[in-house]
Amino acid sequence: MNIYRTLAVSRKEARQIVRDVRSLYLALGIPVMLMFLFGYALSLDVDNIPLAVWDQARTIQSRQLISDMTSSGYFRQALYTDSYGDIVDAIDRGDVSVGVIIPYDFSRKIKAGLSTSVQALVDGSDSTRAGLAIVYLEAILAIYQGDFQAREFNRQAVQSRINPPLEPRIKLLYNPELISRNNIIPGLIAIIMMVIAALLTSLTVVREKETGTMEQLISTPLKPDELIVGKLVPYFVLGYVDLLMVYLMGVYVFGVPFRGSLLIMFGVAGIFLVGALSLGFLISVVAATQFLATQIALLGTFLPAFLLSGFVFPISNMPYALQLFTYIVPARHFVTILRALFLKGAGMEAILAPTLALVVLGAFVTFLAAKKLSKRLV
Repeated sequence: MNIYRTLAVSRKEARQIVRDVRSLYLALGIPVMLMFLFGYALSLDVDNIPLAVWDQARTIQSRQLISDMTSSGYFRQALYTDSYGDIVDAIDRGDVSVGVIIPYDFSRKIKAGLSTSVQALVDGSDSTRAGLAIVYLEAILAIYQGDFQAREFNRQAVQSRINPPLEPRIKLLYNPELISRNNIIPGLIAIIMMVIAALLTSLTVVREKETGTMEQLISTPLKPDELIVGKLVPYFVLGYVDLLMVYLMGVYVFGVPFRGSLLIMFGVAGIFLVGALSLGFLISVVAATQFLATQIALLGTFLPAFLLSGFVFPISNMPYALQLFTYIVPARHFVTILRALFLKGAGMEAILAPTLALVVLGAFVTFLAAKKLSKRLV
């Protein structure tokens, strides 16, 4: 590889990027827009669920249960009624998502230690929201029952001096408040980097073909590896600028903690960028037009990265064959690395396996792009 020829190609590509306002907007504007759009719009937290209540008991115990529900932050009381039909109508209109009916003998049974039930009508048209609402209700009811029994136990314990029951103590690690944004933003950075890197380089070669300058490049003494490296270097620098921007936004705009090493993050990101840029370059070599290259780059990066990286949907819940397929999606490994660095403060030993996977995938795609370009230059 001749370093002077490679730098000449890099300078040419850099000038072309600076002169092309669309490329600069694509490289610098879209990552910021996507961070704001997904960072604020995409949230897995389900709270303030509108609640309808029919309290048939109307006792201190039933009012305490309603208070526990509404003060939890998961539910807000939107309707208080004394009719089963009103609750069903409110759910049909979409005014409430959950209706709770407390039976008239609720207090008597719970005081006597008898089995009692609280009926809940849940809108199942939104399965995710309904599933979480059921989990929240069960947890609140279990806590209420435990607190009630604990008060009774303490009263009896004072009289008989018996030992307290077993008390579980749970400690949440890394994200104790269970804020979904802390989980989403690191994954979102990986998705943005994957899509933008591939989009930027998907136009490099095909643009030369459409403008008629590819023949001029072929007539020069340039070798395929010099052309690839020369064209990728400016986009590699742009990729690091994008990474720095989205990192600063994640930490200082969205308040996501970063507990790992910046040196490790930028080092691993360089490996990831090589693979993503090479994938875009491969698409540019294969595609016949810039429009087609853009479409292939979007479909070939965004959908797999969004759906198969574990960014939103847990990989363990996918069919086994699809779980195996996710190993060839670079974003899967980069999402794992970024979450480990941001939330866990993991060292290199903890992310060694996904880093090696990125090295293998990047080397394979780069080799494939070089072979395909060699055939075009012959």
